[in-house]
Amino acid sequence: MAYRETEKMRLRKAAARQRIAECTYQCVAEGGFRNAKITRIAQRAGVATGTIYRHFESKEDLFAEIFRKATQREVDKVAEALAVPGNATTRLETALRQFAERALKGPVMAWSLIAEPVDPKVEEERLIYRKAYANLFEQAIREGIEEGCIPDQDARQSSTCLVGAIAESLVGPLSPTQTNQEIADKTDNHDPLVNTIIRFCIQGLTGTRR
Repeated sequence: MAYRETEKMRLRKAAARQRIAECTYQCVAEGGFRNAKITRIAQRAGVATGTIYRHFESKEDLFAEIFRKATQREVDKVAEALAVPGNATTRLETALRQFAERALKGPVMAWSLIAEPVDPKVEEERLIYRKAYANLFEQAIREGIEEGCIPDQDARQSSTCLVGAIAESLVGPLSPTQTNQEIADKTDNHDPLVNTIIRFCIQGLTGTRR
């Protein structure tokens, strides 16, 4: 008789997989991918290390899934910000500000998503999501050109520049090589930094000072 997995067993396996993913996310949020050791994840999830590999083919596959889930949350937040009322310039400013402020409020996870050296499989996901951000910005820039609040330009190239500018501008402030005091100073009072980033980005798009 062929083995048939029962519904109860499927639910149990799904719950274990979810628990492993949640514990991995917590480890990354606390210390980045470099500190998310399989033994630590297993201990937190209350499973054997071998159990993790029954649910994920490799550590890289596990990390890639966590990266996807964490980054999709941020992409969704940017999309929400771009959907607020107002002209395209205002909406872009809101979205860029939200991106920067969320990153500075969660510096460890933000560094992990933006700049931490990672395995090739996770780096592939990073490139995919940079493109997702660029697509959102491109649409808003095209709308701004139609509205007349943004000068005519190559919307696709400009959107790529926006993604690069805001990501690179946050690398230093988010870097784990900084002292705890330096990080606290930037994350507790981040308005000047965020305002500078937004001003640069919007001036680059519109050619006017904000």
